[in-house]
Amino acid sequence: MSFMKKLLVKAALGVALVSAFALPAAAQGVKIGVVSLQAIVERAPQTKAVMDALREEFAPREREIVAKQKEIEDLRAKMQKDLAVMGETERRNAEKNLRDLGRDFERLRSEYQEDSNLRQNEEFGVLQRSVLKEVQDYAQAQGYDLIVGDGVLYVSSNVNITEDVLNAVVANYEATLP
Repeated sequence: MSFMKKLLVKAALGVALVSAFALPAAAQGVKIGVVSLQAIVERAPQTKAVMDALREEFAPREREIVAKQKEIEDLRAKMQKDLAVMGETERRNAEKNLRDLGRDFERLRSEYQEDSNLRQNEEFGVLQRSVLKEVQDYAQAQGYDLIVGDGVLYVSSNVNITEDVLNAVVANYEATLP
């Protein structure tokens, strides 16, 4: 081997040895945590508050849908009972009325479902951003260098900080209550 090749091989081996010993030493100083955002969002008190607020917001429309459904059922029962004594024109008018009520019901139900889904997505987006901010604040306060979220296949209890972050989220939420 020529002198230059020997020098390059020695340099490469030196760099490899330094890297092999330096990287684990540097990695030991890095504080890493793993958080399940889904678990926090599912168990956070803010989620229950959002769900309760949405239920309250959509309760009048839900009652309207239930009333329309009862109206259809009552009309259907009346038609079945009076079918034998109804004239042709009266029967056609009752069937048309029943179809119109059915269409109104389906439209109301469809609009309700669409509006409800839209509002849920809006509110859960706000909630997820809030929880993400809480995770970031917790990580900074506790001196974490890296927080890994969803998509982790295995995590030991040494680095799983989901419960700690959830406790911080709950404490922050309770601090904002009157």
